[in-house]
Amino acid sequence: MASSLMITNRQTWFGHGTIQRLIPLLRSEPQPTLLFTCRSFLNGPIYGSLADTLAPCLVGSEIVAHEASPQEIDQWVTRWRGKVQRVVAIGGGSVLDAAKAFSALIEHPLPTLRYMEKVGDSQISGATLPLIAVPTTAGTGSEVTQNAVITDTEISKVKASLRHANFVPQVAILDPELLTGTPDNLLACCGIDAFTHLLESYLSDKASNWSREMSLVGMRHFLSAWPDLNRSDKAREAMMQASYLGGLTLSMAGLGVIHGIAGEIGALRDYHHGQVCGRLLLPFLELLAESAHPQQRLLMAELALRLFPQQQGAPERYLSDFITRHAIAPFWQQALPLSQQAFATVLERSNSKNSWVTYSTEQRALMIERAFLVE
Repeated sequence: MASSLMITNRQTWFGHGTIQRLIPLLRSEPQPTLLFTCRSFLNGPIYGSLADTLAPCLVGSEIVAHEASPQEIDQWVTRWRGKVQRVVAIGGGSVLDAAKAFSALIEHPLPTLRYMEKVGDSQISGATLPLIAVPTTAGTGSEVTQNAVITDTEISKVKASLRHANFVPQVAILDPELLTGTPDNLLACCGIDAFTHLLESYLSDKASNWSREMSLVGMRHFLSAWPDLNRSDKAREAMMQASYLGGLTLSMAGLGVIHGIAGEIGALRDYHHGQVCGRLLLPFLELLAESAHPQQRLLMAELALRLFPQQQGAPERYLSDFITRHAIAPFWQQALPLSQQAFATVLERSNSKNSWVTYSTEQRALMIERAFLVE
């Protein structure tokens, strides 16, 4: 199989203290710059140490409190069109995706919904403002992906992307110190999102030997980091590497049935995306352990040989046990309700995406029912 296409940032800084690169980057090319961020960063010590030097580099800021809707993006575009030439995003995946969408749509004439996958009727171009992405979580890998995820739970009931190679942020600053102090539940939900990206891209029928090798490296980082996320700088650094590699591999190979379901749930319920993926991951691993598909069996045998060669039995069950036994927060235990109507909608709209097998309605229903409280 031909090698997958990989598109990365023009400049990436990684390591403890690299947030200090931000101010020199902004000062080296002065231009009107808008900050997208979240309240948790603004209330933290790192922003406190940067605020006085960062403020003169900015024309303003926007707070992102949740996954951005098309209507919010349109409001930001109207407010800042003609006033901004560069964007900085400091926050979790929702902040980065909002900033990526804004950076593109401020260069386009039509409302956001007109360009979105699934519902849009207009082709988006590669026009976009330059973006510096600084993740404060380790999960989505949005700092290196081509897509900006937008969620409308009110009007169109859709979660979909804007997508173009030019939407990869020009600069990424990955500083593990920004994860310090993150609540255990958020660390766990983001971390399991990163693992899901890596596993699904590894199992994708669009993957190449190259992308699978990157997935395996990312999963190794995850396994080393997972038990110690809330007490080890080294673990948080490893999870940030896993997240970045997950962003690369999902861009190269695509995702699978877990995200095929999770995206539809995200359009209907305001649950943390990583928690949704993690809860679906556990029943998916059960299905995968029962699969007789030769390519899936071959891939999982290779995964076990490379990542935990001393273990016996089904690698899927080892992964499920490892994840639940070593989790710093039990993301799968809280009862998350899903109405019968929402269940039916998700089941109808979800798909197997880039899987070697087509998961039946019954199999997808089983995943949903084991992950959520259907009532």
